[in-house]
Amino acid sequence: MGKLGKKARKFAKKNLQSVLKRKRKLKSMFKKKSSRGEQDAADDQLQDETNLLNGRNLEGEDIEGTSLDSIFSEDDSDVAGDDSDSDGFLSEDSSCMYVPQSENGNLLEDNGGGSALLVQNREIHLELAKKKKKLDRLKEKDPEFSKFLESYHKGLEELRNDENYSDEDEESDLNMQSMNEDSLNLKNAKLLTNSAIDSWCKIVGEQHNISALPSLLNGYRAACHYGTSSTSAVDAAASSYSIQNSETFCNILMFMLREADNIFRGLLGISCSSCRKETILDLKNTAKWKSLKPMVKSYLRSTLFLLNQVTDSEILAFSLTRLRASIIFFSAFPSLLRRLIKIAVHLWATGGGTVSSCAFLIIQDVALIFSSDCFDTCLIKTYKAFIAHSKFVKPGFYKHIQFLRNSFVELCSLDVEKSSKKALVSMQQLAKILQQGLRTRKKEAIEKICSWQYTNCIDLWVMFISANISDNSLQHLLFMIIQVINGVAYLFPGPRYLPLRLKTIQWLNHLSSSSGVFIPVASLVLDTLEYKIGKESGQPGKAFNISSAIKLPKHCLKSRKFQEECILSAIELLTVHFGQWSYHISFPELASIPLIRLRKFHETTIENLRHVVKRLIDQVEQNVEFVQKKRDEVAFSPNDQQSVESFLQLEKGGGGNAPFTQYYNSIMEKAASRSLLMNEKLPGSEKARKTGKVHDKGERLKVN
Repeated sequence: MGKLGKKARKFAKKNLQSVLKRKRKLKSMFKKKSSRGEQDAADDQLQDETNLLNGRNLEGEDIEGTSLDSIFSEDDSDVAGDDSDSDGFLSEDSSCMYVPQSENGNLLEDNGGGSALLVQNREIHLELAKKKKKLDRLKEKDPEFSKFLESYHKGLEELRNDENYSDEDEESDLNMQSMNEDSLNLKNAKLLTNSAIDSWCKIVGEQHNISALPSLLNGYRAACHYGTSSTSAVDAAASSYSIQNSETFCNILMFMLREADNIFRGLLGISCSSCRKETILDLKNTAKWKSLKPMVKSYLRSTLFLLNQVTDSEILAFSLTRLRASIIFFSAFPSLLRRLIKIAVHLWATGGGTVSSCAFLIIQDVALIFSSDCFDTCLIKTYKAFIAHSKFVKPGFYKHIQFLRNSFVELCSLDVEKSSKKALVSMQQLAKILQQGLRTRKKEAIEKICSWQYTNCIDLWVMFISANISDNSLQHLLFMIIQVINGVAYLFPGPRYLPLRLKTIQWLNHLSSSSGVFIPVASLVLDTLEYKIGKESGQPGKAFNISSAIKLPKHCLKSRKFQEECILSAIELLTVHFGQWSYHISFPELASIPLIRLRKFHETTIENLRHVVKRLIDQVEQNVEFVQKKRDEVAFSPNDQQSVESFLQLEKGGGGNAPFTQYYNSIMEKAASRSLLMNEKLPGSEKARKTGKVHDKGERLKVN
C-alpha cells in the first residue's frame, strides 16, 4: 500500500484507525526501500540530462516517452472542485414568492405542515452529499485508499451474510427508497410558468427590487439543468422547479444571460467598462458583496453547467459572449475560473466558427486580466488541445487547424518571454524526436516525424517566431527551428514526401522573410525537379492538393498531375525566395548556381511546362543584370555594412521597379487561384459535398 494523501490521512485518522496500525507496521520496510528507489531515480535523471546536454543518446532508447502533448505538466486536481460544497441553490424570500397557477386556474397548494419536514429532509440530503463528495475526492486522489474502502465494504457484506440478511430484501428496500425519493421530488417540484418568469423579471428589471432575484436564479438553474438526470442527492434536493415548456425555458434563459451582468454590476456599483480583477477583490470584505456573493456564484455555476450541456451553436456563442462580460466576477471564485478555462479551451478546439472565436476571446481575456499563473494555464491547455486535435487533418478541417494555430500565436504574443520558454521546451522535444529518427531509422520514429502532429507543431512555432522576432530577441529559437526543419527535409528526400518537403521550404521562406536572415533554400527546391518520375505520356491522374497531405501514394508518382505539381510548386517557391532578395546587392551571386541547374532542367523537362521554366530563367537573368548595373554605379566598398543594407532600398520602398517584382506578383496570383481550384475539386471540400448532395437528390428523384 502506497503513501496516503494529505486528506486521506486526515480522514483515516478520524475514522479508520486500522489504516494507521497497518501504516506503522510497514513504515520501516517502505522507508528503506523508497529511499533507495528515490536515489536511483535521481541518478538516472542526472545521467539523462548529462547525455542530452552532451548530444548523446543511448542506442536502445525508447521513443514512447517523446510525446509532444505530454511535455507540459499541469495540476487538474481542483478543476472539478469548488470553493464550497454549495450546489448553487439559493434560499428564496417568502414575502416575494410568486406561486404559479396551474392550467385550470387553481393555485398550486403547498402543505404547510410538511414544509418543515421538507426543509429538514433537504438539510439531511445536503449533509450526506457533502460527506459523499469528500469521500469521492479522496477516492480519485488516492487509488490505494479506494481499494481499501472496497475491501472494507466486502467485509461488511460478509458480516451481513453471516447475520442472514437477504440480498433480495435489501435490493427491494433500496428500490422502494429510490422510488419514494423520486416521487417526493416530483411532488414537491413547482411548475415554472411564463407568468411567474414575467413577474420576477418585472420586479428585478423594472422595479429594481432584488427580493425576487433568488427565485429567478433558482429558476435559471433549473433551466440550465433542464433535460439532465439528477444523479446526486444535492441535485435531487435542490430541484424545486420544473420547466413548463420550451417557451418558458427560452424566456428565463435569455433574460438571465442578457441582464444578469448588468444587474450585478448595478447592485455593486461597478461600471460596465470595468475589467479589472481588483475591482471585485476590493469588495470582498463589504457587506454588499457578502449578500450578493451566493447569487453571483449561482449564476456563474449554472452558466458553466449550461455550456457543458447545450449543443446548439447559437446558444453556445451567446452564452460565451455574456459570460465574457461577467469575467471579472470569476476573480472571487478561483475554482470556477479553472473550470471556465477548461470549458473555453474545449469549445475553442472543437466548436468551430463563431463558437471557437467566442471561446478564444474568453481565454484571451483570462490571460490578460488575471495573474500570470492563469496565463501559463491557458497557454498549456491551448497547446495540448491544439496538438490533440492536429493528429489527423482532413481537407475540410484544415482551415480550422489554421484558425487554432493563428489564435494560439496571438495568445503567445501577449507574453512573449513566457511563451518563448514553452516554445524552447517544445522545440527540444521536436529535436529529440528528430535525432532518434536520424540515428535509428526505426519505423516508429519515422512515422512520428512524418505525421500531422509533428508538422503542425513545427508550423505553430514557425508562425510564433515569425510574428514576434522583429520586436523580441528570439534568435536562439530561430536557429533551433531552422535546424529542425532542415533535418526533416533531408530525412525524407524521396518523391513520395514531396508535400512534406514543400512545407519545409515554405517554413524556411517564411522565417527568412520575417527575420531578414538569409536561409539557402534553392538547393532544396531544385532537388524536387530531379525526381525520377513517370514519362511524358503518363496518365493524367486524379487531382490532389499538396497542402492537405504529407505523404503521397505510389500510384500518384507516375501521373502527369504529379509532374506538373512538382514543377509548378518549385517555380512558386523559387519565385518567393528570389523575390525576397531581388533588391539585395548579392543577388547575382545568389542566383548563379540556381540558374545553371534551371537551364539544365529546362533541356530535359516535358514540353508543355518548358515555357514556364524558361520564363523564370529569363526573369531571374533580367534581375541579375538590373542589380549588377546598379551595383557598378556605387562608390562604397563591400566592408561598408550600412551602405550594403541600404542598397536599392529606395527602389524597393517605391513600389518595386525591378523587373522581377511584376513577375513575382503574377506568379503569386496564379498560385492562389490554382490552390482555390484544387480545393474545390477535392472530395472533402464544401463545394464537392454540395455537388454530391445535389447529385444524390437527382438520383433519388429518378428512382421515385
